[in-house]
Amino acid sequence: MFGHVSKTLGSRNFRLFFFGQSISLIGTWLQMVAMSWLVYRLTHSAFTLGMVGFFTRLPTFLLAPYAGVVADRLNRYRLLMWTQVLSLVQAALLAALVLSGKEQVWQLVLLGLMLGFINAFDVPVRQSFLVEMIDEKEDLGTAIAINSSMNTAARMVGPALAGVLVSLIGEGWCFSLNALSFIPVLGSLWAMRVQPRPAPDNAVGPWQEMKDGARYCFGFPPIRDVLLLLAVASLMGMPYQVLMPVFAADVFKGGAHTLGFLTSSIGVGAMLATVYLMSRKNVLGLLNKLPLGAAVFGAALMGFAYASHLGVACLLLGVAGAGMMVQITGSNTLLQTIVDDDKRGRMMSFYTMAFMGTVPFGNILSGELAERLGTRPTVLLGGACCMVAAGLFAWRVPGIRRGIRPIYVKKGILPAPAAS
Repeated sequence: MFGHVSKTLGSRNFRLFFFGQSISLIGTWLQMVAMSWLVYRLTHSAFTLGMVGFFTRLPTFLLAPYAGVVADRLNRYRLLMWTQVLSLVQAALLAALVLSGKEQVWQLVLLGLMLGFINAFDVPVRQSFLVEMIDEKEDLGTAIAINSSMNTAARMVGPALAGVLVSLIGEGWCFSLNALSFIPVLGSLWAMRVQPRPAPDNAVGPWQEMKDGARYCFGFPPIRDVLLLLAVASLMGMPYQVLMPVFAADVFKGGAHTLGFLTSSIGVGAMLATVYLMSRKNVLGLLNKLPLGAAVFGAALMGFAYASHLGVACLLLGVAGAGMMVQITGSNTLLQTIVDDDKRGRMMSFYTMAFMGTVPFGNILSGELAERLGTRPTVLLGGACCMVAAGLFAWRVPGIRRGIRPIYVKKGILPAPAAS
């Protein structure tokens, strides 16, 4: 059942990336949970949580289209090395600031902006580099699912570990551990043997390439509709994560360990969904799973919004994590399957905008709504919007399927129609 997983991990470069990135992502979740707890501990304000989240993700929205052009024009391997080095530096600066005991919110915002600039380039470069790390292109879908499994495993381990470590040694040491976690991934990248890809045609300038990429992505309905569904879920649904400290401290009357349990529950559900996605042999049938995932995500958020018991809340967050993972990973796999190779970086930049770039606006919106309406109604509204978007996408599925069928035939995923 999972023979194709073993085959994909047989690609030396991808195997190196898998082990190095798995450690680094745990450190990333340590930092994310510790940062949200630190901000809430300093301010006790849902709006400030949203504001810090806004500035951390804003560069992704602004720079992702240009980052996609860079990913298509330059050496993705070297770009990825630089983003990992700069991420290490950002975590080290954050650790030094907090361990000094002189941290202020504006300083955390500046360092969040720095991380946002790095991620604006890192995500599209890393996602488009996946195809260069595998030996056979038909393994791309499995590689994307395995890559998602790294994130979900880290989401299970990192937040729970962060909840314990924040209570025992404080946020500053969590940031230090994140800085150290970049050493394995840098070592794995250094050990790779990467074949140089053909030099792209740079006859036109970056601005024209950016416009061509936007015209391609938003002029082709299958890509456009998948990106729009992902954007709505990220804008209205994903910001529930920035409100987790409020649920942990004010709703369930807990501490950092409660925040860790809540966040890890999302990872448990996401991991189960990832195992299902890795068991799939190809992309066929995946289109129907995207609105289903978005609907499950939205419905679970609506239930979580008014859960009164921590155990029930964790269960519903697990369901939300499963739905979220099916939509995110399914969208990534589908898009990377149908995209033209010479536009992969630019398409992944718009995927990054839809997935991560809309989140800052959702963060600040949810922070403001939580102050005015309350935390529970805010999450309820976000879940309802996800369900409406899922219904609209499901209505458009037949047209999307007609649009991607010729691509599947060309790539041998579907048989060519018999001559009449």
